[in-house]
Order: sequence, then structure tokens, then C-alpha cells
Amino acid sequence: MHYMAWFEDKTTSGTGNWGQHWTMANENPDVILSNGRRQIASWFYPMIGPYASSDRDVIDYHLLLMKYAGIDGVIVDWYGTHNVLDYPLVKRNTDSLFKRIPAAGLQFGICYEDQTLPKVKSIAGIDTITAANQDFTYLQSAYFSSSNYIKVNNQPLLLCFGPQGMKKTGDWQQAFSGITPQPRLLSLEYQGNITSSAGSGEFAWVNAPNLTDLQGFYQNRAPQLSTAFAGAYPGFKDFYKQGGWGNTLFIIDHNGTSTLQATLDAAKGSNLPYLQLITWNDYGEGTMIEPTLDYNFDFLTTIQKYTGVTYTQTELQLIYKWFTLRKKYKGDAATEQKLTNAYNSLVALDVVTATNILAGIN
Repeated sequence: MHYMAWFEDKTTSGTGNWGQHWTMANENPDVILSNGRRQIASWFYPMIGPYASSDRDVIDYHLLLMKYAGIDGVIVDWYGTHNVLDYPLVKRNTDSLFKRIPAAGLQFGICYEDQTLPKVKSIAGIDTITAANQDFTYLQSAYFSSSNYIKVNNQPLLLCFGPQGMKKTGDWQQAFSGITPQPRLLSLEYQGNITSSAGSGEFAWVNAPNLTDLQGFYQNRAPQLSTAFAGAYPGFKDFYKQGGWGNTLFIIDHNGTSTLQATLDAAKGSNLPYLQLITWNDYGEGTMIEPTLDYNFDFLTTIQKYTGVTYTQTELQLIYKWFTLRKKYKGDAATEQKLTNAYNSLVALDVVTATNILAGIN
């Protein structure tokens, strides 16, 4: 699951304001609309409302939902280690998420946004290759050796959303200097030639209003690659024009769950061994799979059927109930302990015990 760890509320942003991914240029979540929703920079609305990515309850809620949908792990959109713009907040949030993943029994990986490197150079004055090497050195020391980190051919997986910031031949090989083992680097579809010998393949992404591009990647490009990731998504409807962040890119109608089902079917037909779901929570682009007031649990139940787990919407609703109680009884030590017990039961897939615990809490 491709995951955005860039959301901030007023208590976590460091400024006392909502983070830019809820506001873009002109929205204000403190405004309550006539439908009862906060005013956020999205056409869609999370079932739990706008949240902070570092919130432990939110993290546990997300991970439990993924676990019960048969999702193996999370690939976080990551902006590096440097003290530029909001990159430190994304790093902090990613660290918070990754700390919770092993106990949940999931895997994790990184999708590196190398578009950050020109910003790091212009603002912090750090050479591009040096800055990238510092980012990779951090990943190596903090995460690559974890048994929960996603490995392909015994190499730690590293996706790159590009390349956009390092596009010269040999840049990536230099940036990997001293990184052992060298990551299994995958670029965006059709961009793998830029990384030259440092790269190992490509991953599909949502970038066209029909399945032609996706099927073309599977049929014409993927067979040439040593590693290729399929991609599936529920739709695409960005808020950029309305939010004051530029122009609308394109629209892919969700059509209920039809687009998600079609892209899942195409992924299955590709016979590729890896599938990235796009995305858990990119509200700005309308590709969110997590439960929303707009689509409820529909995307996750579609994925449950695809992965073949025995769980249904019943378990997903139980997890949502757990989260709402966690927030309701915050500070109530006795009830919090019961909810921790329920969480542990859910992680252990002991739904009966979790259900009984939650039934005793109003």
C-alpha cells in the first residue's frame, strides 16, 4: 500500500495551524460545512475526519484495517532527512509509523521523492549526490536491516517517484556509495533508464484516464525488466485547481468500486509477482483507499475479496469502533487498558476476544 505520512493537525504541525495537505492554499478545516464536514482540500472525506499522521491511534487504526484486508505492508512516500520545508515532519511521521509496524505483523518500505534534492541544494546548500547519500545512509542504519523491511532478492526495496532530482548517468550509483547491500531500486514506469546500472526495474502508476497505459506497461515494458510492480487504484480526482495549487491533472472516475476492480483484474492478469495499491490516503488526488464517508469500506472489502482473506466488513467496522472508543476514552486509564487488550487481540487475529472486550465498552 502506497502511503502518505504528510498530514498534520493543529497540535502536530509546529505552527498551530492545520498542515498544508489538509488546507492547500485556501481551505480551512476549522470551518464546518453544512454537511457537518470540516473544510479540507479534497473532494472526499476520511471516515475518522482529518488527522495527524504521527497520531499513534490513527497509525494503529490504519495498520489494523490493512491487516484485515490482506495487505502485506506499507510503502511510504518519503522526503528524506534534511531540515528543509516540511520534510522533517514527514520523516518524524514515517518513523512513528515504522515503529508500530513490526508489532502489527506487516512490512514496510520507502518510496523516495528525489524531487526534494534540488530544494535541499538551494535551501540548505548540500550537494545533490551528497544529500541523497545522507538520506540512504539513514535508511540503511535505521531500517534496511529490519526483518520487517521489504526485500526483493535479499535487497532492501527502494522505490523512486521519478527520478526527478537526480537524472544524470551515474548519479544514483554515486549516491549509493557505502550503502551495503545496495537497495533494489525501482523507478516510475518508463523512467528506469535514467538510473542506469543502479536501477533494477520500474513500478506502474496512475497517470492516464483509461487502462491503456497500464496494460501497455504490463505487455510491452514489464517483460524487459528484472523487477516490475503492478499497480491498482480506485480512481483519480485531484483538488489542485480548487485548492489553489495549480491545474487539474486529469480525472479517472471511481464508478463505485469498478475502477479499483478493473485495475486489480489487470494486475492479476499481468502475472507480476508484486502489486502496489495506489494509494491509502492521497486525499489531494482522490486516490484514497482508506474508509471515507463517500465510499465507506467499499474499497477495502473489494481488496478483501481480491486477497482472499476470510474477513469481511464486519471486522473493518470493529476496527473503526475500536478507534472511536480509543478517542472517546483518552485519559481514562482503565478503559484505555481494555482497548489496548482489544488491539492486541486484533493484531493476533483473535476477533472473538476483541469483540467481547469492545462490547463491554459504551
